Amino acid sequence: MTKILDGKQVAAMLREELYQEIAALKEQGTEPQLAVLLVGEDPASLAYAMFLEKVSKNAGVLFILHRLSNQASELDIKLKIEDLNSDAKVHGILLMMPLPPHVNKQRVMEVVSPLKDVDGLHPFNRGHLISGGVCLQPATPMSCLEIMKRSGISLSGKHMVIVGRGETVGKPLVFMALAENATVSVCHSRTADLAFFTKQADIVIAAVGKPGLITAEMVKPGAVVVDAGISELNGQITGDVDFERVKEVAGAITPVPGGVGSLTTVLMLKNLVKGIRLQQQVQEEEESFPCP
Repeated sequence: MTKILDGKQVAAMLREELYQEIAALKEQGTEPQLAVLLVGEDPASLAYAMFLEKVSKNAGVLFILHRLSNQASELDIKLKIEDLNSDAKVHGILLMMPLPPHVNKQRVMEVVSPLKDVDGLHPFNRGHLISGGVCLQPATPMSCLEIMKRSGISLSGKHMVIVGRGETVGKPLVFMALAENATVSVCHSRTADLAFFTKQADIVIAAVGKPGLITAEMVKPGAVVVDAGISELNGQITGDVDFERVKEVAGAITPVPGGVGSLTTVLMLKNLVKGIRLQQQVQEEEESFPCP
């Protein structure tokens, strides 16, 4: 019988850990604060910010929303980020996407302090992710791995086929899976005969944003299928996997909604906690070895 990997159940486990970690920080005198910077009036971004505010407050995290107009210049945004970087009371910074067309996303993201980068998108964090160093990792790839590990699925020695090579999921997931000793293959929009690769996989992770891309005929019986895709189809949220048919073949599968997406916000806040620990470590090192 196919196991449905319940993201809400796993998120509840992570949430309990998060609450304990935040309580411990508060006992030590640290009040975790997350700054969210929203540029413009994108409705989806604003809705997510409001949702994140609710989740943060429930976790005991001080949430501050900073808003700039859609006409804000790239320099204005950078200066605002610099202010948040230098504010010792701010422990995490989330820059909401999309940014206005006239703003270069990469240049702006590079201004965010790597230790406050709860999205794990700064080049510093990406570099350490590739090299195996300590860093803040992006939440959605973490969710893909956590939902399996917390459900008792080992990644070590498994052949994982990642369908998608995007900057936020596919690419970072390659190195995160390698760190778990998985054997990784990457497919994408120009892969010839996609099914040839997915049918060999012990684990298939779909992260493209194309509804119904992964069909039952493309999955090896008993394989684990993790759907990290999200699209709107006929007014409903759907993933990249033909869930109803693939679940008849797979050994375990995540639904959409209720799967990977259920974990991302909690894991972002766990990044906030990790960032606080790293910031404290840097401060202790600077106090121990002051510059002459």
